[in-house]
Amino acid sequence: MFRLLSKESNIFSIPVYIGILLLIVIGFNFLDFSTLDIISAIITFAGVALGYFCFNAIALNYQTHLPLFLYTAFVFALYPGDLDIGIAVSLFTNSIILLLLTNVDMGMRKNYFILTGALLGLNFIFLPTTWPMAIFVLLHVIGTSDRPGLHVFRLFFGIFLVALSYFGIAYFLGMNSWNPAYFPFEDIHPSKYLKKLIWLIPIGLMLIHAVMDHLRHFNSKSPTSKFKYTFLLIFSLAQLITIVLYMGKNYEYLLLLALPASIIISRMLKFLPKYWMREMGFWLFMFSLALFKLSGYFNFII
Repeated sequence: MFRLLSKESNIFSIPVYIGILLLIVIGFNFLDFSTLDIISAIITFAGVALGYFCFNAIALNYQTHLPLFLYTAFVFALYPGDLDIGIAVSLFTNSIILLLLTNVDMGMRKNYFILTGALLGLNFIFLPTTWPMAIFVLLHVIGTSDRPGLHVFRLFFGIFLVALSYFGIAYFLGMNSWNPAYFPFEDIHPSKYLKKLIWLIPIGLMLIHAVMDHLRHFNSKSPTSKFKYTFLLIFSLAQLITIVLYMGKNYEYLLLLALPASIIISRMLKFLPKYWMREMGFWLFMFSLALFKLSGYFNFII
């Protein structure tokens, strides 16, 4: 199976995976006709579908089927069907932000900072617990821009425009009270509901091994590979902070890590020294996700 998925993808691959994604989203929402859930499902589909295009933009996996397949498996295992609208919007905005920040044309990227700031503002309005994403983007802009002061100003200007629009709409709708959810720093503590995650321990160990292997061979990598992998790790750290501090029993927060984890694990499997290790690692990954999904229906953990 690993050898089959290691073949190079073509222009028809992404539409096929998007078609499978559409079937997954429709399948989980088939018996639920709630208007809000339908809107959430549409936004989720758009956000996850955009994620498929991020693989080529980040370009760390040699355009093979493996990361696309792992990403689809992640979505199937973690998508509950009635995804919170905030997480759905976060998936959508994160995908667009990644596409903007990984644009190789610096001239074009300079024009995207206001839009990136607007997306961060929209992200915070729908899901304030994703504030670490704003820190990630800010660090990226400062570290990679030729004129960081100007570009940071553009970033905050985009956030200001969204905030001004939001408060203006809220004022005209008579929403004059402050929602404490927009200050998610008062009761910060790691999630206590981690028993179900025991089935994902093998995947967690794979991610740790992949990061350690990357650091071990850091000096032998090309400058482009170093930059892109570091970019991916910092993005993953931002999502991990949100997950650790705010997930609680909402395990669908793990979808925020689906894209970077797919790239990291597929890259790790590719560089394992023996073929049998790659095959065993792939099936261990699939088996872990299957047990995690089934545990939600049969309560393996008491």
